Amino acid sequence: METTLSILKALSDKNRMRVIAALWRFDELCACQITEFLKVSGATASRHMGILQKSGLVKSRKDGRWVYYRLLKPVGSEDLFQWLEHSLAGDEQLVADFQALKKIVGITREDLCRQQRGESCCP
Repeated sequence: METTLSILKALSDKNRMRVIAALWRFDELCACQITEFLKVSGATASRHMGILQKSGLVKSRKDGRWVYYRLLKPVGSEDLFQWLEHSLAGDEQLVADFQALKKIVGITREDLCRQQRGESCCP
């Protein structure tokens, strides 16, 4: 029961739900890409991602200075994910997110970092 509660709590926030939906569509996203499409601070995005990781919904990997996230579907959650996909299909916010993410993933990580943090970020 604790795993189920942890998953449901993690999904009870709109921005975390948006991240999960984004990771359905895009296999892997960098922390800077998530920060950009959510339009939140890096600290806020990091807090959301920590909650998703702790619930077992998201896995991270580090590659140099970059942190990448990918979706995990815990054992036994298949029906939940099918329901979520069905209930969120065509959601206006998610459609807008996917359009924004298409542009965001086309920007290099270094350029995106410079846009977010200034020129001194990625020399």
